[in-house]
Amino acid sequence: MDFYTMTNKGVAAEMGGRVKSLRLRRNLTQQQVADATVLSLNAIKALEAGKAKLTTLIAVLRELGALEGLAVLVPEITISPLQLAKKQGHKRQRATGKRGQGRTEEKASW
Repeated sequence: MDFYTMTNKGVAAEMGGRVKSLRLRRNLTQQQVADATVLSLNAIKALEAGKAKLTTLIAVLRELGALEGLAVLVPEITISPLQLAKKQGHKRQRATGKRGQGRTEEKASW
């Protein structure tokens, strides 16, 4: 499935449908998942409709035993040992945006 061709709402609906399929595969009702995660039934319904908070998704995936799927969803960014040594252990805190791009071009023209 090519998520890039889908709208954001379409992707959310697809993910909600996948969570529903996973719940049904585990033979659990929406109410059982709601009780186990201490969420409301409406929160579970909203998740399966693609209209939920990230914390709701995390709680439900944890209950369904599929929390490791988040690692695939947003993989951890690793840094090479050379880059780490170059930065002397400092993690990047913010992006430079357009301001940083202009500086590179100015240095190149000198």
